[in-house]
Amino acid sequence: MRHRKTTPKLGRKPDARKRMIRSLVTALLLQERITTSLGKAKAARSAAERIITRGKTDSLHARRLVAGVVYGSDAVKKVFDVLGPRYAERPGGYTRIMKLGPRRGDAAEACILELVDSPGSVIDPDKGKKK
Repeated sequence: MRHRKTTPKLGRKPDARKRMIRSLVTALLLQERITTSLGKAKAARSAAERIITRGKTDSLHARRLVAGVVYGSDAVKKVFDVLGPRYAERPGGYTRIMKLGPRRGDAAEACILELVDSPGSVIDPDKGKKK
């Protein structure tokens, strides 16, 4: 049964929505932080989490699956060479969404979608730890 299992449409046809999410995920993986609307961030978050989880196991099959989702070989290399080892011990929750408030142009809810524990992260991972 499919009760209450809806996908966010984001005002686009299925092909355009898939391309948009792929480009958002690619930008997130390469830059480790993007600013977008809240709906797009929530849609891209689940795809990015799946890609990073796939990057933990470095095999040819996993590389081909990731290459089928992200654009460019630079993103595929970064997933397996940088992000996979960085999040190897983490069981999930690789991304963070921080709300910024309404966007100036159209008053859409803007937010920052970033990778947790990245070097340019807004939140310091060492803050609050005892020395």
